[in-house]
Amino acid sequence: MCDTDKIVFKEKSNIAGSYLVVLVLAVVLYALTCSRGPLWQDSGMIQYRVWHNDITGGLGLALSHPLFYMLAIAAKYIPYIGLAAAVSLVSVLGGAITVANVFLLVRLSVNRLFPAIIAAVSISISWTFWQHAVMSETYTLYTAFFTAELLLLFQYFRTGRKSYLYLLALANGLAIAVHMLASLAMFIYFCLLVVLAVRRKVSFSDIGLMVLLWVAGALPYEYIIVKEMLSSGDIAATISSAMFGNKWSDNALNVSLSARIVFENFAFLGYSFPTVNILLMFVGISTVYKVLADKQAATVLLAIYALFFVFAFRYTVPDRYAFFIPFYCISAIFIGFGAHVFLAKYSKKAVFFSMAAMCLMPVAVYAVTPALLEDAGINLGMRREIPFRNNYTYLLTPWKCNDKSEELFAGSALNDLAEDSVIIADGTVVYALWYAQVIKGIYPDVTICSDHGSYSTNIPDNARLDELTSKGRLYVVSDVKYYCPAYLYDNFDFIVEGVLYKVIARPEISDN
Repeated sequence: MCDTDKIVFKEKSNIAGSYLVVLVLAVVLYALTCSRGPLWQDSGMIQYRVWHNDITGGLGLALSHPLFYMLAIAAKYIPYIGLAAAVSLVSVLGGAITVANVFLLVRLSVNRLFPAIIAAVSISISWTFWQHAVMSETYTLYTAFFTAELLLLFQYFRTGRKSYLYLLALANGLAIAVHMLASLAMFIYFCLLVVLAVRRKVSFSDIGLMVLLWVAGALPYEYIIVKEMLSSGDIAATISSAMFGNKWSDNALNVSLSARIVFENFAFLGYSFPTVNILLMFVGISTVYKVLADKQAATVLLAIYALFFVFAFRYTVPDRYAFFIPFYCISAIFIGFGAHVFLAKYSKKAVFFSMAAMCLMPVAVYAVTPALLEDAGINLGMRREIPFRNNYTYLLTPWKCNDKSEELFAGSALNDLAEDSVIIADGTVVYALWYAQVIKGIYPDVTICSDHGSYSTNIPDNARLDELTSKGRLYVVSDVKYYCPAYLYDNFDFIVEGVLYKVIARPEISDN
């Protein structure tokens, strides 16, 4: 082996080794801070779906996320760790791979280690990303594929090898099988492919192979789409379900914004990168054409970045902050680029250490902010309080290893109820109750009803509700209108009984 070959081999070994170190450290961080018990709302639904080996779900095909569930169902058979930890493990690994991919992309782009570390740490401990990497959620598995797509795209522009485009098509197909967010980047890739075809950089046979690889990657999603088409016979409705789910087309296509949404969106960004290092993002954006050797790579990266930002910014679902996650991944890349540019101009040790300190400061911010906002009485916009759950800590603290609120609520709600009692629960809390009853096998004689998702149980009709009320056996989890069935809210009163609300007859008002 000649000296040049030894240098190249050593450089590749160093990059591979540093990638592995970042990957392992990210796994450790997320494994130590992940949830190991039942969860609220959609995360709880994910756990319950995995328990039932449910690949499709009941909220529309766009919310099926089949590849995530296939991996999570496989993970639940890992011995000793339990269902909740097993499902969180998929998010943990997805998050760790994403962090390592961001590191590698910046490392290859600027050929410096420190800016790559800055980028990796910036995304790894950002509020939204960290939170979703330690719960039962689909987003970090998606970003593992998404950041792999960016790596393959950059490698294509660096080398000109079409094999990277083939792998990009496969990766995007796999990403589609995890989350329909992948269709946004797919649109940009399609535009790029058209440009390359016009410039005769790719042939029709190349495009055909890419399509086949994409189809192979997206096969889990394609299967449930075809299955739904055949069973329903309604092609238009199936396509709509595959694009938007059962009821989110208006949110996905929204073009109007309120001042509150605009403020909240910028608050999400600021809280995910809550130090002056966020300014490096703007440096990276403004100098991307200088940092990246290939201008096409810079253009494609900016196009994907802008598209994800616009989509998430005008999305109006309650948990829209999670849809900024792909945007944050590229933001971290730009922070790495910005660090590279800044350090090239200001190479003093003080700048170096200040940048590193600012990079780690979000941990302290997340530790103190919930209590500060609670003491100040800042309204987070949540409509109700749930016993045992502090809304400030629950929403604003990314780590979930110490949160036992779901388990405590379920145990307190189900304890000491009569055998024939009925609880009507909304989608936020019902999965914690079902987790205790169905998965842990306790409190089996209480009936828990809900109309959420694919596990909706038949809520008793009005006559049966009246009968249960007369016996004092009917409970709801909230007396707030949005969370309480309309018939009960309009016609009955409620008294607090533990953490539940017993439904009672409303006193008749005398005409006299």
